[in-house]
Amino acid sequence: MDEIIVVHDPDQKHLEELGVFNWPTWSKEASEFPWEYDSGETCYLLEGEALITPENGKPVLIKKKDLVTFPKGLKCTWKITKNVRKHFTLG
Repeated sequence: MDEIIVVHDPDQKHLEELGVFNWPTWSKEASEFPWEYDSGETCYLLEGEALITPENGKPVLIKKKDLVTFPKGLKCTWKITKNVRKHFTLG
């Protein structure tokens, strides 16, 4: 898997099965920065919006209530347009 996978507004039961609400949280103000994923990450956005642009790829918009999976090794640029707060897990 080498692409960003976004599930918009996933079922609450699915989120509970994944244990999303027990994952740590991460917050970041509106900004732009490069990022590389040393391991895969799955996150659930509690608030905010960001445009993730993979190196040599098309931009992907993520926003509140999105469940997003980033593959290990992904190099991208995060452009946070509305302050982000998310639950996340690595691996």
